[in-house]
Amino acid sequence: MMPVSKGDIQKHLKNITQSLNDCCWFIHRPHPLTLCLFSSLQGSRDPMFLTGVSFPPDWPVYSETLIKLSVYGENNGHHWLTSSNFLGSSSFSVTDLLKSKDQQLSLSLRTADDSATVGTVVVSRMKMGEIEDGEVDHFTTDMHQKPSCSKGQKYLEFIPINLHTQRMRVMCPRKTDSFYDVVTVGAPAAHSQGFKNGGLQKLLSKYESEKKSTAYQCIYYPPEQTAKAREILCVVSQLQPHISALADQLLQTAQQSSSQPLRDVLKSLEEKTEQFVHALKDELVKSALLALHAARPGYVSKCQSSAQSSPAESRESPVHSDSIPHHKEYDEEEWDRVWVSVAKSLNCVIALVDKLQEQDNNNQESAPSHTLADVITSHKLPVATVVWWDELAVLVQSLKKCVAEVAERARRSVSFVLLQEAACSMAQGLQLQQRRDAVFSQALAALACGFAMRLYAGLEDKGFLRQLHAIGLVAQFESLLSTYSEEIGMLEDMEVGISDLHRVTFRITEAASEEAVSLQPTVSGRRDHYTVEVPLPHHAFQALPEELREGKLLRVLPVLFNVGINEQQTIAERFGDISLQERINQKNFEILEGYYKSLTDTVPSECLPCFQTQTDIKELLDTLGQNVVTKKRKNVEILWLAGMICRRMNGIRLTSCKSAKDRTSMSVTLEQCSLLRDEHQLNKDYFVRALDCMRREGCRIENVQKNIKCRKYAFNMLQLMAFPKYYRPPEGTYGKVDS
Repeated sequence: MMPVSKGDIQKHLKNITQSLNDCCWFIHRPHPLTLCLFSSLQGSRDPMFLTGVSFPPDWPVYSETLIKLSVYGENNGHHWLTSSNFLGSSSFSVTDLLKSKDQQLSLSLRTADDSATVGTVVVSRMKMGEIEDGEVDHFTTDMHQKPSCSKGQKYLEFIPINLHTQRMRVMCPRKTDSFYDVVTVGAPAAHSQGFKNGGLQKLLSKYESEKKSTAYQCIYYPPEQTAKAREILCVVSQLQPHISALADQLLQTAQQSSSQPLRDVLKSLEEKTEQFVHALKDELVKSALLALHAARPGYVSKCQSSAQSSPAESRESPVHSDSIPHHKEYDEEEWDRVWVSVAKSLNCVIALVDKLQEQDNNNQESAPSHTLADVITSHKLPVATVVWWDELAVLVQSLKKCVAEVAERARRSVSFVLLQEAACSMAQGLQLQQRRDAVFSQALAALACGFAMRLYAGLEDKGFLRQLHAIGLVAQFESLLSTYSEEIGMLEDMEVGISDLHRVTFRITEAASEEAVSLQPTVSGRRDHYTVEVPLPHHAFQALPEELREGKLLRVLPVLFNVGINEQQTIAERFGDISLQERINQKNFEILEGYYKSLTDTVPSECLPCFQTQTDIKELLDTLGQNVVTKKRKNVEILWLAGMICRRMNGIRLTSCKSAKDRTSMSVTLEQCSLLRDEHQLNKDYFVRALDCMRREGCRIENVQKNIKCRKYAFNMLQLMAFPKYYRPPEGTYGKVDS
C-alpha cells in the first residue's frame, strides 16, 4: 500500500470546508438574446453578447448552490423585466460547472412553460486575473469559517460555528509517531432563532402534546409511527418491482434452464416475498387502513351493519347516496386475509416447482438427456407433463397480482398516516422543522469532518478498516454547556441534532481526480436517511478492503456527554435543575455500552489500538456508568472517561461549548496533556507547565485570535473561580472581550 503523507492528509481535509470566494462567471451568448441587466446589441442577426457576473466574498456561494439565468428581450429600447419580454431561463449548480469539461457548460434556454427551447447560454468559470491580463494561475480559494461572533446571523444558520480540526503529533526517536485528533465546533443549535422558549427537545415535546388536542381535525400519529410509515412506504416501493421481476425470471428459467438455476431464482423470490410480507404485518398498516375507511363519508363498520335499518331509512338511502358516496362495510380482518394470500400464492409456486423437479428427476432416470425444460416444453413427452409450465404461469401471475393488491393497499394506508401528519402540521410545525434542519446541518458538517479525518488517519490500519466496515465507528460529542439560562436551550437543540445523526451513513468512493473539487464529500438523501460520500485518491481507494471498495454503507453511532463547568452551572447545581444533563449522560452511556458489546462480539481485540495504560475498556465503562449516576457537582471525570473510551474504540472525538473557543480550548488542551502524561511519560511535575504552554501558545489561542481578533480567552477572574482547577487558563491569557 502506498503511504499517505501528512501533507496529503492536510490537503484533503482542508477541502472539506472550502467554499468559493471571489469567483467570476462569464456568460457567452451566441444567439440573439439580451440579458435585461446589461446593454443589448442591435442591428445584428447573430450577436455575440459577453458579460460577467461576480459574487462578492460575503455571499454564501457553495458547490451545491443553484444559479438560475433568466433572459429577457429588448422592449422599445428598454430593459424591463416583464412576462411579455421574457424569453427563457436555465439553471445549473456550481458543482455542475466545476465538474464540467474545461469548466464550461452549454445550457438550453427554455420557455416559461418548458415547452420549447429558445436559445443557448454558455457559462464558463473564469479565474480572477484573466479579465485584465489573461493570467491563468492568479485564482485562489480560501477556507472559510463561521466565527463565533457570527453565530446569530440568520443567513448562516445552517453553517457550523468555528469548525476546526486539531491534531497533536507526538514524536519519539525510539517509537513511531503518534497522532491524536479532535474536531472542535460550536454547539449545534439554532442560535439565530434564540432560546427564549427553550430548545428542540422542549419545543418538540410541547408541539406533540398540542397536536393531540381536539383542536386539530386530524388523527394524531406519534413521530415513531410516522417514521415507520415512511419506512414501510420505502420497503413497498423497493420490493414490489423486485418480486415482480423475480417472478418473471422464474418463468423464463423454468422454460430454458436446468433445475439448479430454477431453484436459485425461487430462493431469491422466496426471500424477497418473505421480507415484503414481514414488513406489511406491522399493526400500523392494519390500523391505518381501518382509520382510512372510517374517515370516508358513509362509513359503516361490520358491527354497525348488522343492525337493521328502518323502512324509512331504506327509502331515504338512494336519495342520500347522490350527495354523499357510501362505502361498503369494512371487515377489519380483510387486511390479514389479503397479505396472507401472498404467502399462500408463494407456497403454491414452491410446491409446483418441487413437483417439476421431481418430474425432472424421474425423467432423468429413464432418459438422462432430458432437462427440466424438456419436461415442460417437449412435445415428445406425455401431454400431462406439458401443462406444468402453464400451471406455473398461472400461479406466478396470481402471486404478482396478490403482491400488487397488497402493495396498493399498504401505500394507501401509510400515505393516510403521512397526510394526517401534514394536516396536523401548522406554521409552528414548519418552523420547528426548519430549526431542526439547521441544527442537524451543523452537526452533520462536524461529523463529516471528523469521519474524513479519522478515515485518512486510519488508511494503513487494517484493524481499523475491518472495524469500520464490520460495525462502524462511534462519534463521541463532548459538551461543556451549562444547564442554566439560554444554554439549556442550546443543549436541547444539540441533543436532538446529534440524535438525528443516527439517520446518516457514509460511503467511501474513488475520486475522479486529486483536484480539490473531486475530493470534497457530498451529501444525498432525504430527512429520514442521508448518505455522505467521501472520495479518496485513487491509490488510497485501491488499497481499501473489498467491502469498502464495493460501496458498503458505513454507520457512525453518535453519543453525547455533557458536563457544565462555568459559573452558570454553579447556579444550576445549587438553585436550578440539572436533570437534562443527567438524562443525556445516562441515555448515551447505555448507547455507548451497547456499541461496546456489539464491538466485542464482532471485531477481535487486536483490531483496537494499543495504549500504555493497562485499564481495559470494560473497566473504564464500568467506572463511567458509576459516574453518570453519582450526584457530584461538575463531575468532569465523565468527560475524561468518555474521551478515553472513544479513543480506545477507534472513535471520532468532538468537543463543543457555546462557540468552541474558550471552554473548548481548556478541555482540548487538558486532554492533550493527559495523553502525554498517560501515554508518553510526561512527568507529573511538568504537567501544569505543559498545560499552560498549550493555552498560551499554539493553535487554541490562534483560534481565539481568528474568531475575535484578540488573543484573550473570554473569561474573568470571578468566572474562573467557579471552574474546575484544570480548566483555568494561565494569567495574562484571559480578559473581558466580545465573543
